[in-house]
Formats: sequence, C-alpha cells, structure tokens
Amino acid sequence: MSTADATPSVDRAHTRPDGASDALVAATGTLSEALEKVERARGALYEFHQLTGGADAMLDDVVDGLRKTGHGDLADRVRDELIGRNVIEGRWTFQVVEEFDDGYYTAFREVERTVRDATMDGRRHVFEGEMKERRRSRGREGHAATPSHPR
Repeated sequence: MSTADATPSVDRAHTRPDGASDALVAATGTLSEALEKVERARGALYEFHQLTGGADAMLDDVVDGLRKTGHGDLADRVRDELIGRNVIEGRWTFQVVEEFDDGYYTAFREVERTVRDATMDGRRHVFEGEMKERRRSRGREGHAATPSHPR
C-alpha cells in the first residue's frame, strides 16, 4: 500500500493459514456455522424465557378479572395451577437458560474456539473470507477487501 488511506487488496484476517486444506477450511467453517445456529437457538431460548415470564405476569390480571366477574373458582384454579408453575419439572425458565448457558452453550463455544485456534490460527470466518474474495469485483466501489478505515 502506498498511502495511509489505501486498503489492502486481500483481507489477511480471514485468509487460510499456510497448509490448511480445502477440506479443513470447510470443516472448520461448518463448525462455526453450527455455533451460529446454537447462538440463534440461545436467542430463541431467551425469547422463550421472556415470553413465558410475561405470560405468567399477565395471569394476575386474569385472576383479578375472573374474581370481579364472579368466577372465583376459576380465578383460584388459574392462581393455583398456573401462576408460578414450573415449565419443566423443578425449573422456571431462568433455570433452563442458566443450565443451557453453563453446559451445552459454554462447551460448544469452547470446542469451536479450540478447533479454530488449532486449525485456522484463531481466524474466524475463513471460509466466508475466501468466498468474498471469489465473489467481489476488484476495483469497483463497494467491493473493497477491507474497510478503508478499520476499527
């Protein structure tokens, strides 16, 4: 690069290490993609946690409404059978989230990092980086290898 403003022609942070085969880049990329799916599942689990908690909180209004309309027996049933009920035996959703985070999620992230460190020198998204290199139109606006002013 001849000037401070020039961008590199290749994104070195996302290139394969010397000696890494196509099969290894693909396998490591698939493991990273699997982690991305687990991240999405984690988000869905947190959404489940918040939605379930919100539904439980709404039941107070249901109980009040049933009592005010002369349905105390139904209000009692909602109160006794639903409010504060475990979603899984012995667990509220926060406990499910914690168990997932501390177990499967943590193990998955650690294994993905270990594999990436051992095979790709810790580089993330090598597979995608190579795809970008194949697909971008060099020299065209909006197709640079990297930002002109990196973070």
